[in-house]
Amino acid sequence: MALTATTAKPGQSEHISVDAITPSAGACISGLDIAKATHEGASVVRAALLKHKVVFMRDQQVNADQFLEFAELFGPTTLHHPIAQREAVSDGESLKAKAHVYERDNSYRSDHWHTDVTFIDRPVSISMLRCIKCPSVGGDTLFANTVTAYQRLPEPLRTLADSLRAVHSFGAGLRRVSKWGHPDMNGFVTEHPVVRVHSETGESSLMLGSWVEHIVGVSQEASAGLIKIFQDYILKPENVVRWSWKPGDLAIWDNRATQHYAANDYGDAERHMQRLTIAGGIPIGVDGRKSVPICGDASTFSSIGPA
Repeated sequence: MALTATTAKPGQSEHISVDAITPSAGACISGLDIAKATHEGASVVRAALLKHKVVFMRDQQVNADQFLEFAELFGPTTLHHPIAQREAVSDGESLKAKAHVYERDNSYRSDHWHTDVTFIDRPVSISMLRCIKCPSVGGDTLFANTVTAYQRLPEPLRTLADSLRAVHSFGAGLRRVSKWGHPDMNGFVTEHPVVRVHSETGESSLMLGSWVEHIVGVSQEASAGLIKIFQDYILKPENVVRWSWKPGDLAIWDNRATQHYAANDYGDAERHMQRLTIAGGIPIGVDGRKSVPICGDASTFSSIGPA
């Protein structure tokens, strides 16, 4: 698929190509310099994102402030993270970049399948990850399309999933990565529908991942079994795309329609990334019921965006 947009900036035009990587997930976008992007260019990226769930751009040589300016074309940005301690942004000068850009090094590795910050009542709508430094081999990120996973469920399992709700907590994710001592382990807990409806595409998707504590209304044993059944469908190779990073790469994913996993296979090699996230809304299930916060107030982290 090739899309072209002409920007409103005098003397500048964008001829943006969008090329699918797999039938289910992922596309490469070329012809766009995010340091010079306009609303018209961003609208092409957004359309590709909604279709392909995650998009990638090579050779984007920007600093944190330019990264933030581009991200703001997609909606209000959130603070850097609801829980994690802020690190100094190595190449950002503005106070806003320091507050909104989340800089990550090797001290924490996201080697667990998850959708970003589902332990709060307003998970981010879009996430963006910029590569500053990466290993020569390893350190890839994998993305799974949770819409096609839902569509590929047998009808009885789709009907079951539609009726279920799950409790997501920050503590559940920490237990899975053996970080028991975090002071805010129980800071956020939220009940979400297992199947959410995307406000922009109307598509239904499975909303699970490593922040899930348990399925509401069933035993822990049955809950674990149900979660495994649905996660196994999400992680089928047909739903997954894998990206090998180079410095200057940018990945943008629809957090309402994906899970992702950062491969922890690069030893002590340096991996240095920056992330920005766009405000999301309160998820809604196929029955019209919204997510419900149980513990924690995320209003200082993010405004309410599109669900």
